[in-house]
Amino acid sequence: MYQYTEFDATFVQQRAAQFRDQLQRWESGKLSEDDFRPLRLQNGWYVQRYAPMLRVAIPYGEVNSQQIRVLAKVAREYDAPEAEVFQAAMDGQGKLGTTFLPTHCAHFTTRTNVQFNWIPLSKAADVMDLLATANLHGIQTSGNCIRNTTTDALAGIAVDEVVDPRPYAEILRQWTTLHPEFAFLPRKFKIAIVGAQEDRAASGWHDVGLKLVKNDAGEIGFKVYVGGGMGRTPVVAPLMREFLPWNQIMNYIEAIVRVYNELGRRDNKYKARIKILVKAEGQAYIDAVEEEFRQIVEVDGGPHTISQAEFDRVAACFVDPVLPQVADIDAAQAEQAIVEHAARTPAFARWLSRNVHPHRNPALRAVTLSFKRAGQAPGDATGDQLDALAQLMDTYSAGEARITHDQNVLLPWVPVSQLVNLFEAAKALDLASTNVALLTDMIACPGGDFCALANARSLPIAEAITQRYQDLDELDDIGEIDLHISGCINSCGHHHSGHIGILGVDKDGKEWYQVTLGGSDGSTLSGEAGAGKVIGPSFSAAEVPDVLEAVLTTYRDLRQPGERFIDAVRRIGVEPFKEAGKAARHPAAEVEEATA
Repeated sequence: MYQYTEFDATFVQQRAAQFRDQLQRWESGKLSEDDFRPLRLQNGWYVQRYAPMLRVAIPYGEVNSQQIRVLAKVAREYDAPEAEVFQAAMDGQGKLGTTFLPTHCAHFTTRTNVQFNWIPLSKAADVMDLLATANLHGIQTSGNCIRNTTTDALAGIAVDEVVDPRPYAEILRQWTTLHPEFAFLPRKFKIAIVGAQEDRAASGWHDVGLKLVKNDAGEIGFKVYVGGGMGRTPVVAPLMREFLPWNQIMNYIEAIVRVYNELGRRDNKYKARIKILVKAEGQAYIDAVEEEFRQIVEVDGGPHTISQAEFDRVAACFVDPVLPQVADIDAAQAEQAIVEHAARTPAFARWLSRNVHPHRNPALRAVTLSFKRAGQAPGDATGDQLDALAQLMDTYSAGEARITHDQNVLLPWVPVSQLVNLFEAAKALDLASTNVALLTDMIACPGGDFCALANARSLPIAEAITQRYQDLDELDDIGEIDLHISGCINSCGHHHSGHIGILGVDKDGKEWYQVTLGGSDGSTLSGEAGAGKVIGPSFSAAEVPDVLEAVLTTYRDLRQPGERFIDAVRRIGVEPFKEAGKAARHPAAEVEEATA
């Protein structure tokens, strides 16, 4: 993973010191609330429904065990509200039926960041200082700026990789951080880079999606997609450039953002995202970007052209770990031992099939640890669980891990000879569930239990579904499904791209849920990126698990041999599923929804 330089570490520490000064001036009244708000946002601090929320940046998902232990310390010692704040939260959410609001937890997000929901602002500077000791920060994880650039959790190790995207992601991270052109945009701005044949980063749903490719001459460049996003207007980013030489990517993004900064709506936040501008202007926007790019290169001299020396400097900071024990392993012999153990141990065989992934080094594997289990929100981890994760990282993955788009954790450097031991250790920690890519491996935002923007709770819906589908044989029979749950139209749970999407909506102050079918994130399983279609009217919270079961029963009745859910929906259409969902409604809820 990327090795921080002395400059990097000093920069993070100085930023923490700046934030402490800003916080103290706000607390003393020298900074107004309006002046302080953009400062705290650009350091990752929101004020949510009941308490502040901190978002910590994990650039392109890579994290080491020291950083995980620091996050564990934050969870254990700081992620706790004052008694009166927590009581108010329990009273408020209790009226909706919430009986448990987790504290002392970290939450993995779909953009591979880590969030905390309860840290008081009075302790914010202490937390930022603590994070800085491990080169962690919240810089530009919120606010109307370019956010954390994301990529594939298998970057640098995937067998289908064309080009490792991580050095390019790091160059973009360094360039966009505190860049004055990118600090006060009309709205937030998100970039994803993929370098493999398969898109495992949902790049089509980003403001800018970059796909590394090689042309017929073997030259490296980018396919550039601009104007994707979810929210109340879901749009898949259209292709803007078929091939852009790799060293021009910063000049081109500068052109994209300059035109957006000039023409983007600032009078209406719902129309301020670049997707609205691209959709409205069409070819005119593309032409404006191309002309701006020409000016940057030909008139300004291409000031952001990446030199080979600069690329080599950054790429050299990505150091594969030294694994001396791997060099002495006979890969074929180790593989045979694993096959034999799997034949004797069905649970291990299932885990190999679901959680273990090929690696560019045949002596290694990448392993997904599932953070989707009953009794905890998807992607949540307590301080103790984070400490245990750090120990697994040190013992089995050279002290490194990746936080994934699916809110799990991937160990990228596991020797084949250690798979059995890792399975047993992960199983003892309840991190070896073999539900990866199945129904209960769902994406879910924190929803109305925490978020001030949410219209409905996500976590009780996720828990009800998880509890209903505990039979792994049944999950295997249903097969691979992307289930995504959002508490509001802002789509932090990516419901638009789910094979099954669940969206919380508000009707006369009550929680209701829309169900969509047929969405895609652009992966090989899902096919071309696209938004799902709503089936029927909204459902009550109590109805959602029954509606989901009716939809899945319909699939199992109508599927062809070996046909996956998403393929069946596309072949059959949504009508049979819509009728099944309607038939599963509870009579009292149907009357209530009709009058809402």
